[in-house]
Amino acid sequence: MCGTCGCGEAAGATILDLQTGEHVHADGTRHNHAHDHHGHEHHHGHEHIDLNARILAKNDALAARNRAWFAGREILALNLVSAPGAGKTMLLERTVRALRDHYALSVIEGDQATAHDGERIRAAGAAAVQINTGAGCHLDAEMVARALQQLRPSPGAVVLIENVGNLVCPALFDLGERAKVVLFSVTDGEDKPLKYPHMFRAAGLVLLSKIDLLPHLDFDVEQAVTNLRRVNPGCEMLRVSAKTGEGLQDWFSWIARQHTAARAAAFT
Repeated sequence: MCGTCGCGEAAGATILDLQTGEHVHADGTRHNHAHDHHGHEHHHGHEHIDLNARILAKNDALAARNRAWFAGREILALNLVSAPGAGKTMLLERTVRALRDHYALSVIEGDQATAHDGERIRAAGAAAVQINTGAGCHLDAEMVARALQQLRPSPGAVVLIENVGNLVCPALFDLGERAKVVLFSVTDGEDKPLKYPHMFRAAGLVLLSKIDLLPHLDFDVEQAVTNLRRVNPGCEMLRVSAKTGEGLQDWFSWIARQHTAARAAAFT
C-alpha cells in the first residue's frame, strides 16, 4: 500500500479537460497534445516512513480544503472505489443518463492511462475531467482540487469521482468526499471485505455489483454480507446491476438522500 510503496507523490499526474482537450500539468503548464510521463521515486527505511507520514498529513490538509469547498457550495461529492473491472464506469454511465435532468453532474475519472472512461462519461451527458496518474495507483486530494479548477461545478451539483481501480491505496487517501462508495463485484469472491478491511471499513456504502451474473457463479451473497458486517457493522449494502438496471433505483435514491443531507449540512 502507499504506506510502503512510496507512490504518494502526485507530481506525474496529468489532468485532461475532456470539454476542451487541454492537458494541465502539475506545474501549471497547459498543452493540447499528449505527453508521456515517467519516473516513480521509491524511498526506503525510516526516511520512507517519515516521507509517507508527511504525504498523508499534506493530503489530509488538502482534503479538508476540498471538503470545505464542497460544503460552501452545497455540493455532494462521492468517491467510487473498487478493484479493477467491478463496473464503476458502466454504473456511472447509467447514473449520468438517469440523473442528468435532476442534478448538475460532474465526473472526475481516474486511471493510470487513457481517456477512454472519461470519454464514455462525457458521451453519457456529464461534464468530465480525466486524471491520468501515470505510475500512481490512486487519486489524492491535490489531483481532485486541480480537476475541480477545470470542472468548476455549479452550486448544488453532484460530483462523482471514479478512483483508480485498487482496493488498497485509495483507502488511505481522503479526497474531501462526503462518502466512499465501494463497488464489490460478485466476480471478486465473498472474502474481499476480509482481505481488504481498510477499504471496506472506510465505506459509507457498498454496492454489490454485477448481480446479473449470480446465476452463473458460485457466490454466496449472505456470506458476503456477513463478511462485510465483520469489518463494518453499520455499512449499508445495495445490490445492483448496471447491465440490467436491477437495484439502480435504490442507488439513485441513496444519492438523493445524500444530496439533501449535504445541502443541509452546509448550514449546520
